[in-house]
Amino acid sequence: MTKTFLTLDGVSCILPDGRALFADLHETFDERATGLVGRNGTGKSVLAQILAGRREPTLGRCVRKGRIHYLAQRVAEDADESVAALAGVNHVLAALDRIASGNSDPNDFDTVGEHWDMHDRLRDALNSVALEHVDIHAKVSALSGGEAMRVALLGARLNDADYLILDEPSNHLDGVSRAALRQWLRAWHGGLLVVSHDRELLGDMQRIVELSPSGLRSYGGNFAFYAETRRNERDAAQRTLDASRIERRRGEKALREQRERQTRRQARGRRDASDANQAPILLGGQKNRSESSAGRLRQRQDALREALSAKVSQAALGVEHNVAPALLVPSAERVTRKKVAALEHVVLPFVRGATREIDLVLAGGQRLGVTGPNGSGKSVLMQVLAGRLAPLSGEVHVSVRSAWLDQRLSTLDPMLPLIDQMRDVATSESEDSLRLRLALIGLEADKIRVPTGLLSGGERLKGALLHALIAEPPTPLLLLDEPGNHLDIASLDALETMLQHYEGTLVVVSHDEVFLDRLDLTDRLSPTADGWRMQPW
Repeated sequence: MTKTFLTLDGVSCILPDGRALFADLHETFDERATGLVGRNGTGKSVLAQILAGRREPTLGRCVRKGRIHYLAQRVAEDADESVAALAGVNHVLAALDRIASGNSDPNDFDTVGEHWDMHDRLRDALNSVALEHVDIHAKVSALSGGEAMRVALLGARLNDADYLILDEPSNHLDGVSRAALRQWLRAWHGGLLVVSHDRELLGDMQRIVELSPSGLRSYGGNFAFYAETRRNERDAAQRTLDASRIERRRGEKALREQRERQTRRQARGRRDASDANQAPILLGGQKNRSESSAGRLRQRQDALREALSAKVSQAALGVEHNVAPALLVPSAERVTRKKVAALEHVVLPFVRGATREIDLVLAGGQRLGVTGPNGSGKSVLMQVLAGRLAPLSGEVHVSVRSAWLDQRLSTLDPMLPLIDQMRDVATSESEDSLRLRLALIGLEADKIRVPTGLLSGGERLKGALLHALIAEPPTPLLLLDEPGNHLDIASLDALETMLQHYEGTLVVVSHDEVFLDRLDLTDRLSPTADGWRMQPW
């Protein structure tokens, strides 16, 4: 018998300005591994918090059964908290320490429960994910993004959860850690809800649930089934719209021909009546009957025209719901020179081991994917290429303009609205043009005027991408560090399409092999025990 862990009963979330983020949601979540998908800004993370009991809905209720473990999207917001706190077991360790010092408070014994070996369990868990060097009392600020995510994921194992709610768990994980996460989740025996845009991870799910302005909709099957179904729906919606427009054009043509025939009949009737020299009273009666008939015809035609237009409008709503965001391909100066950037005997700061030294030449039009485990120096390398970090030694030569997008989106001021920051870098574009660009990536007027820091992770990333891409003058060198993190699936598709048509030199860091495989890359740069290795893609 299927066991239900979570039930949404008419759940709504109303924002402070009165807008409904989502409304009247009804859904159940059982032991099936479920992926929650949807556009950036639709409220997936808010819904996950409601399901986990971290937030109350404005209306409706959420019924929970069993022990729920929740992993937030931003796992290391408090840089001063400890590794044990990030793993969610600091309260147990603190109670154990107080008991060991002679404290006999019953609350401490209740907190510990059956977990008298939690120190050893945490240590063993860290060792199992190659974090044996991490001190459980160390601050989170000492960890990399990937290390912090791995520690947070350990909390699910250590807290004996019945149901897991994981919000973007693969963000910041390298390829090895992503594979380990998928392997662990495949072996998980409890219930599971994953909020994610990771297409490989979603491929392991047993069903996909999509959150949209229309509500929640469940798709039986994994991501491949969901993607095929949505593709068929988009095609069907477009066909319906095309057919309804053709029907309206034909209907309008028929109405015009009908009016023209009526007009000709009326004119012929007036001529015939005049030629017959009829009495004025009879002529007046004929005129009234003709006008009455014409009036009824206009009413019928107006009703038919409204019906045809309503059919088109309804079909257009279906297409609008399915429309994908669009990132316009940025202008790029076509660089024909053989060398656009070079690192000569460069020693990278903050990097240990063989990958701290690098020699690299980038040619015009080259498309380079940088892969490898966390901590190997990929982001540091990008910052050196972007001129944001100086090497410890060696020479850096970049002979063209570059645009850089880092993982922390530091090119955006979180206190300022997006539209203002766009104007600063694209001075020749009108505000209407900038608004159109923002609308095409899914940011409407109500989002572009609020401080950027209040936007969702995906909305901020799309804004930062656009900010980097529209800067004037156009850039022939594009440096992207994990650009797919936080993007919804439709936006990932749009980004892939845009980058496929980018004519400048591209360097992109990513752990998402599906994403990288779609960019038509020419080369791969990856770390080895002997240093950096360049090879054809």
